[in-house]
Amino acid sequence: VGSEMCIRDSRGVAVMAKNTWAAIKAREALSVEWDDSNAEMRGTDQIMAEYKELAQKPGLPARNDGDASKAIKGATQTIEASYDFPYLAHAPMEPLDCLIELTEKGAEVWAGSQIQTGDQHTVAAILELKPEQVTINTLLAGGSFGRRGTPDSDMVSEAAMIVKAIKGKVPVRLIWTREDDIQGGRYRPAYHHTLKAGLDDKGNIVGWQHKIVGQSIVTGTAFEGFLVKEGIDATSVEGASNLPYKIPNISVDLTTTDVKIPVLWWRSVGSTHTAYSTESFIDQLAKKANRDPVEFRRSMLVDHPRHLAALNLAAEKSNWGGPVAEGRYRGVAVHESFNSVVAQVVEISLDNSTLKVEKVWCAVDCGIVVNPSIVEAQMEGGIGFGLGAILRNEVTLDEGIVEQSNFHDYEPLRIDEMPYISVHIVPSEAAPTGVGEPGAVSYTHLRAHE
Repeated sequence: VGSEMCIRDSRGVAVMAKNTWAAIKAREALSVEWDDSNAEMRGTDQIMAEYKELAQKPGLPARNDGDASKAIKGATQTIEASYDFPYLAHAPMEPLDCLIELTEKGAEVWAGSQIQTGDQHTVAAILELKPEQVTINTLLAGGSFGRRGTPDSDMVSEAAMIVKAIKGKVPVRLIWTREDDIQGGRYRPAYHHTLKAGLDDKGNIVGWQHKIVGQSIVTGTAFEGFLVKEGIDATSVEGASNLPYKIPNISVDLTTTDVKIPVLWWRSVGSTHTAYSTESFIDQLAKKANRDPVEFRRSMLVDHPRHLAALNLAAEKSNWGGPVAEGRYRGVAVHESFNSVVAQVVEISLDNSTLKVEKVWCAVDCGIVVNPSIVEAQMEGGIGFGLGAILRNEVTLDEGIVEQSNFHDYEPLRIDEMPYISVHIVPSEAAPTGVGEPGAVSYTHLRAHE
């Protein structure tokens, strides 16, 4: 492979060169035979078909209030729905990279990192150093959305393995191209949800059953000890097991699958799918009960003043219930994630079946606000991120091979598709909470109503 050098380690094959282009061309010249005996070789259609079968069987209880099955059987009206959620890539604008140099004192690392202590201990273990001998220089990264917070420090550990293989003769900068990461990285897990509920003769929900099927993000990692309790991965059911609506009989159960596809938290983590399923189902129930979606939610949020305040502010700022231009439609949703509550009203247009999001009114309760401009920017960024995901993003597999590779077939939102966004902060004296995550999830569950 010319003047370039190849290194094989437990994770694969690395190509070293003086510049990125030379390394890429050298890698293209390699012929590598992989052992796929322990790999997932099914396609996504096969995986989802298994999930739908599993949803027909009992799972582990994540919440069980009252007797949901009995309440639904005695209801005046019942409704059922199911939702499929695809694998999603993080696809940050800046491809993953890091640089490691051995020094007289130990090792120095430059990287965009979300779990610095984990990266530090991983590098120390590989290079046989003490953790205090490893210095982490955290750089501003061009996006991450959870991708640079891996439990096994995948990017940093690979760089450290290369440094060890060459005995630290030169600093090593490791780069994964966007194709590397989209086709061989880590993904928001795919999930299948089924919901069933019953309404009484006044249009009130009397029973609610929710089944979730999908992979665990944290099982087998250092986070399992405090995030998995009695077989329930908290990140799989958050947003569903703590549903704020006052419903007398609720059951939520989880079936965790064993699929050999690497998964990771993705901006808003479990709420990316639980929020969509629960809020969409609430809309369907409101329609069945012939009740206004905002009023319907208000009637069930008496015990959750933060949710109610956010919902009311979004409804007020959008003039919910007022006239809407012809060809325009509105939807509403409210959800809590990362201890912040966000409500949004969205206005869309439909032109020959082409949907465009025109306006978003966003109300957020994130406790005491330190910098309102940052809250506004994070909500806007999260809305754009969530909008791009829900309109067209998914990772699909064919016989275990990821079919997408770059922004031409895994498209981010374009600037001309960004809606007008109006962000409003709910006054609060509570401790500051998250704003980087909730904007995305509160957008990805919105539905339209005439």
